[in-house]
Amino acid sequence: MSTTLEELASVSELAALAAPVTEAASDAERASWLRAVANDLHAHVAELVELADSETHLGSARLTGEVARTTAQLRLFADVITEGSYLEATIDHAASATSPPRPDLRRMLCPIGPVAVFSASNFPFAFSVAGGDTASALAVGCPVLVKAHSGHLALSRRTAELVLGALERSGAPLGTFALVEGRAVGKALVQTPAIQGVGFTGSVGAGRALFDLAVSRPDPIPFYGELGSINPVVITRAAVATRGQELADGLASSFTMGVGQFCTKPGVVFIPENSGFEALLASATTAKLGGALLTDRIAEAFPRGLQSLAADFEVEVVLGNTDQDALADGASPVILATTAAAVRKRPETLLEECFGPMTLLVRYSGEAELGRTLSAFQGNLTATIHAQPSDAISPLVALLSKKAGRVLFGGWPTGVSVTWAQQHGGPWPATTSLHTSVGATAVRRFLRPVAYQDAPDGVLHPALQESNPLGIPRRVDGVLKLGRFL
Repeated sequence: MSTTLEELASVSELAALAAPVTEAASDAERASWLRAVANDLHAHVAELVELADSETHLGSARLTGEVARTTAQLRLFADVITEGSYLEATIDHAASATSPPRPDLRRMLCPIGPVAVFSASNFPFAFSVAGGDTASALAVGCPVLVKAHSGHLALSRRTAELVLGALERSGAPLGTFALVEGRAVGKALVQTPAIQGVGFTGSVGAGRALFDLAVSRPDPIPFYGELGSINPVVITRAAVATRGQELADGLASSFTMGVGQFCTKPGVVFIPENSGFEALLASATTAKLGGALLTDRIAEAFPRGLQSLAADFEVEVVLGNTDQDALADGASPVILATTAAAVRKRPETLLEECFGPMTLLVRYSGEAELGRTLSAFQGNLTATIHAQPSDAISPLVALLSKKAGRVLFGGWPTGVSVTWAQQHGGPWPATTSLHTSVGATAVRRFLRPVAYQDAPDGVLHPALQESNPLGIPRRVDGVLKLGRFL
């Protein structure tokens, strides 16, 4: 049942009332909220996995691992806020001898207020109701209104019940969290005056529509959308010659993982022409199974994407059937191939994301052609290089660093570690911002800097008080001070 506009107004009002309380809560208090949610999710893992599998068909092994990732995210953000450097506390003491004289200035990051989070279809736990966007916003004191994904509504409702129960028992105020449902309500949510920021994971079309709503409000708000990525991979001739079968096996596993429904799927792979890699990959992929896609909409879109690519006169089918009925029969792996010259001529067609178990091999003649073709790419979440020590790849690294938020050397982009150093974001259309949605600095999306000039010590947040009662890292007069607890 969709949330009514009246119900949306009610939960939004509660979120606005809760915001000053969640902001005033100490980092230790908010950390206890996150750990309580993590504990409750872990305690109900069997129930949640069974429910998720009934709606998504992702399998108990994958889903059990995803619950573990989700609880780990919650605990990581608890550690992030208690460590304290996320506040970026910075102090410049007054200096009367400078020209002009310098006042006492103290700056830190503060929560922006209630935020909206849109659940993703392909990660029913880690990017959903209690996922990374929710966890990072709650961590810094922003109440959260989650828009449930229609692909796993029963799971969303049960997860929300657990989150609400854990928050209530651990002392979070009423209005800290709420779940809403329905496409129309999703649009209204972005335009609700109480909402001060949005986190979104989904398609370019839907994300762009919501992004436009967010920035066209009378009071425009930040929209942090993860939208689309084809995650280019470059394999050098020396790498194919040295370990071609190993690379083929790895690529086959990566682009078919989760029936190709990962935002980090390697969707375009550059291979040296006449290297024999196509045959190796076809052989490695033959035994890979397809499966049901997450939603009817995805199942209907996958064949359309395949047919659009295959219709190009310079695209060949290396393996698989491009005329699939994924809605009735599930999706099966497909390998297509083309040339670098074709990609440069028609990037709007050949570099279109196709969500499902397919990859496009792009044959290149040499480094110069490779560089020219990669320059035609828009932004991506990841880029991967498979090379040998004898390859001079510094120019390639510099180019791909401009095109993606994470550059891999060996390995495959599917699988995103939740760590302090992770970056999961990139230039448009990978994301609508420069910030990550995974890892410690995901909290930065829901914070804004505020400077206090010549403020009495007693009115300052403890992070900026002269005695540093929190013992956190701070930069004082240009020098980084690690704090007494580090």
